[in-house]
Amino acid sequence: MIILFGLAGSGKGTQGKALSEIFGWRWISVGQVIRDTGEYDDIINRGELINDDDVNRLMSGQIAKAEAEGYDVILDGYPRDEYQAKWVVANLADKIDGAIFLDVPKEELYERLALRGRDDDMDRTAIERRFEIAEQNFYAISTLLSGENIEIRKVDGVGSVEEVTNRLVDVMKEMVPGARVQTADVNGGEIERSYGE
Repeated sequence: MIILFGLAGSGKGTQGKALSEIFGWRWISVGQVIRDTGEYDDIINRGELINDDDVNRLMSGQIAKAEAEGYDVILDGYPRDEYQAKWVVANLADKIDGAIFLDVPKEELYERLALRGRDDDMDRTAIERRFEIAEQNFYAISTLLSGENIEIRKVDGVGSVEEVTNRLVDVMKEMVPGARVQTADVNGGEIERSYGE
């Protein structure tokens, strides 16, 4: 199991999907899992966060399902805060091969988010606040993971989508010696080439 972290606009969703195709793993995005339930649309539309216990329950179910089907897992955007990380450490620590943080300078992230054009990406002050909260959460999460001797690597997220994918593939091979490329197309076939979450 690999955990993929990154600030909004870092491309972790795009890269998580690409890696899942390349290695034949299951990509599990916390945002996608929540949206797919349809149960939390009102909360999401109000810009509020889903209760941590609900998130843990949903992600636990998806991880168990993937494992039952024989898949290794790439977690995208989960755990998102210290409470979720404590649950992950208590329940999944022995399954985690490592964590990767996609490192992109903030000025580049602002440009990417502006190009993405979503309403919540246009307010610079709001974005700065989102970044601040995410960085505080990542510090707490990384402290917990490090306490379990889980390796955390920063990977340069600047460059073309394909260049970043290639860097991540190299790191995945180092973190998970048994991981094997399942497709000759290291660019992930028809994977969307855009900078999402």
